[in-house]
Amino acid sequence: MLFAVISQPVPTRPSTVTDHRQAFWRWAEPLLADGTMQAAYPRIPRGVVAIFDVPSNEELHRHLTAWAELVPAEFEVLPLVDQTAAKEALTRTP
Repeated sequence: MLFAVISQPVPTRPSTVTDHRQAFWRWAEPLLADGTMQAAYPRIPRGVVAIFDVPSNEELHRHLTAWAELVPAEFEVLPLVDQTAAKEALTRTP
């Protein structure tokens, strides 16, 4: 299951959370390496947009809880459809 996750960190001085932001990237590294997190793009001025590929809502919840422990944030979660599946759906008749 694909999800786009947009984080909006709680308002704090950026200089006070540098260690937490670095910890986020260390945490994300293995998820990016194994494909659980397909991409992660920093937002301007703050936050991250990440694409997760997970087998269940429960696994996504577990990852977002871990993320929020590192960098407290609100998350917008957008379910996505795989491009191949979306294209195939267009060829089927209703």
